[in-house]
Amino acid sequence: MPWKERDAMSLRREFIALALQPDSNRRELCRRFGISPKCAYKWLSRFAQSSEAGLEPHSRRPLSSPARSAPDLESAVVAVRQAHPCWGGRKISRRLLDTQGLTVAPSTVTEILHRHQLLGANPAAVAPPWQRFEHAAPNDLWQIDFKGHFETSTGRCHPLTLIDDHSRFNLLLEACSRTAFAHIQPHLIRIFRRYGLPVCLNADNSSPWGTPSLPATALSTMTVWLVRLGVRISHSRPYHPQTNGKDERFHRSFGAEVLAGRSFESLAQAQHAFDRWRTVYNHERPHDALGLATPDTRYRPSPRRYPEQLPPIEYGPDDVVCVPKENGHFRWRGRLFKVSNALMGLPSALRPRTHEDGVFEVFFCHHPCGQIDLNDADC
Repeated sequence: MPWKERDAMSLRREFIALALQPDSNRRELCRRFGISPKCAYKWLSRFAQSSEAGLEPHSRRPLSSPARSAPDLESAVVAVRQAHPCWGGRKISRRLLDTQGLTVAPSTVTEILHRHQLLGANPAAVAPPWQRFEHAAPNDLWQIDFKGHFETSTGRCHPLTLIDDHSRFNLLLEACSRTAFAHIQPHLIRIFRRYGLPVCLNADNSSPWGTPSLPATALSTMTVWLVRLGVRISHSRPYHPQTNGKDERFHRSFGAEVLAGRSFESLAQAQHAFDRWRTVYNHERPHDALGLATPDTRYRPSPRRYPEQLPPIEYGPDDVVCVPKENGHFRWRGRLFKVSNALMGLPSALRPRTHEDGVFEVFFCHHPCGQIDLNDADC
């Protein structure tokens, strides 16, 4: 039975003093002090060997820990964690296997991190996970967006991000000073030349991607350019960022691992940090949704090359071709109709809807822009 809680050292000294008196009844002393004879003789033995110093409690830590990780392995785990403070056991385990051939269970990595007091709240894990869905092949869908903005000493920075849906490969991470299409088009052209064209590009409805007032059908200047390149356009539903979920998840990791707690003097300094982390993200950082593979192992450039000259706009023989003029208006059959302002001067097509007399679908190249109904006097 252990010593009762009070002042253990005082009780031990008192017990020893009484037990060492001539003719003491040690068994009775044990009962009165509430300890076992085994415990009593242990402290008597220690006092005989080391005097009062022997009454100090000894560490219960074993002299050896055969199951404990080797120091070199612990150092390797700590080094990866210090280089990537937001990575947990699974990512570090996979990274050590890929780079050093070290096989260590994620649970062991977690124990090492706990032992070195390197585990804390992970900012990237605060938000709830999205429901996962991915396209079957690289370049089937790209997701694009800005991650808000932040101030540098020389001006505002708008990080522009572009993600491949299938592989989670980051195609573009650019520190932009502005968000207008004229400022980001050169970056997109550079990416299209390097990686080719996607089948579809998804964005939200804000500028420069779309037109918030008419999110379903209206076109922005950027959308018109992408449609002419042969890229299909889709837009996230208003107030539903989940439909651009891969890029939103990328933003969480980017914010936690690059932006949190940091400030930048200039766009150039921010871009340098972005470029370094983009290499880590694409080629080193194991991705949970990819079975802890890295995005570069699943990405392949698109076979669709970027055309240096925009292809001509062509329609079918049954289409009625109209050319919107100022403010996107065109006149047909004696009536004035309105399409997107961005289509001014560009041929568009009116395509009759099957089995609905007087109803025409409006197309720009392959992109549907709405409909007109000749039966509706207000149309």
